[in-house]
Parts: sequence; structure tokens; C-alpha cells
Amino acid sequence: MSLPRTLEPELMDSREEVWAYDAMDHRDVNRVFVNDFLEALQAAGLFSEGSLCLTTRPDDARFVDRAAATIRIVDLGTATAQIPIELAQRSRLLQIMAIDFAAEMLDVAMMNVDAAGLRDQIQLDCVDAKHLPYTDGMFDGTISNSLLHHMEHPHTVIAEAIRVTRKHGLLFFRDLLRPSDQASLESLVQTYAADASPLARLLFTNSLHASLSMDDISDILKSLDLPCSGLHQTTDRHWTLSIRRT
Repeated sequence: MSLPRTLEPELMDSREEVWAYDAMDHRDVNRVFVNDFLEALQAAGLFSEGSLCLTTRPDDARFVDRAAATIRIVDLGTATAQIPIELAQRSRLLQIMAIDFAAEMLDVAMMNVDAAGLRDQIQLDCVDAKHLPYTDGMFDGTISNSLLHHMEHPHTVIAEAIRVTRKHGLLFFRDLLRPSDQASLESLVQTYAADASPLARLLFTNSLHASLSMDDISDILKSLDLPCSGLHQTTDRHWTLSIRRT
């Protein structure tokens, strides 16, 4: 029997949970997300050739700027803004609207953005991702990492992402993949959170229970007339959606 989806609270807004989340080591996962998103932007032709490139030093994964065009990105469910910070550090071309509906998250996000000295590139907004206040086609790209598993009706977030992304812009979502059974879930927790605090392990466990299956995401895409060709399982615990808005 497959593992049923068990919803968790939509907002993580207690101070203890927010600080526990921010203290978790997301660096490797965030770095991969940013690398994959920037590569998808280049593949989609949203940068002119060579506008971003990897430095030649093998120990330095920073991107360097070679063009002056500003790229407008919105990050849905930014949490403590770790991914926008990583993105802004890679390229001065990116202007990022980082939104979250949890005020406590944004308080920590502001501290992180200030500490990184990136307020000129990252704007924070306390916004519900299901009801974005932005105009149609306002952004060149919409990203989201690990937001949809918090949503009872995740299709509403994807629909809003489509609306605020300009024609031929890029939608790039990544989230946890619900394991097939309880034993697989417990194995993932042991593999990736064995050394975490009890609260962090509980948060990860609950998130896996609340996450979507590949069939769930495929059904949502079909309901929105979006192609499933851009949907892939990309790790043992993640799926990724990377598509152009038509």
C-alpha cells in the first residue's frame, strides 16, 4: 500500500521552527538548485550567450557576469532567503522578489540578506503564493524550492506562477518526493537527518509525509494544460519541474 499524503501546517511561523530550519545545513542542496536553475535559464535562452558562465577555477562554482540586462525572478516560499542570497551572489544581473507568507521567516530572511549585503538585489515581501499581488507576466522566471508540500491545493500556486511569468519565461520548481512506503521514509530520515536535532528530524519527517508523488504532480500539470516532459525525479527525495511558459 502506498504512503498516503498527510498534510502539515501551511506556515512555519513559530520562532523555534524558523530558527531550527535556518540552522539546518541546506548549503549543498541550495547550491545544486541554483546551479540547475541558472543552467536552465541559459538553456532556455533567457540570457544572451555568455551572460553567465562558470569560472574556470574547479574549486569556485561562482558565476560571473558578462551582460548588463536585468533578469527579474520571483522566489515563491523563500523561507529565510537562502536561495535568493546564493543566486544574487552568483550574478549581479538578477533582481529577486523573495516572498513568504510567514512573517517570522521573513524576519530571519531580512537578517540574512542584510548580513550578505544584498538588499540592492533582493526584495522581501509577505505574500500568499496562492494569491500573488503582481501583474501578469511581471517576471522573467519563477522559482520555488520545497513550498508545494506545504499546500493543501498546490495547483493554485503553480497556476499563479504561470500567470506572473512572462511569455517564454521559465518556471523552475523543486520539492520533496513522497516515499512509496513508511520504511523508505524512515530510511531517508536516517540518511539525511540522522545528526540533526530532534525538531529538525521531525520537520523533515512531516515534510516527507506531506510531499507529493510523481503522479500527483503529473495530474496537476495535466489539469493546467502543462507538459509533463519537464517533470523529472532528480534525487532519491526530490522532483524537479523546469518548463517554459507558452
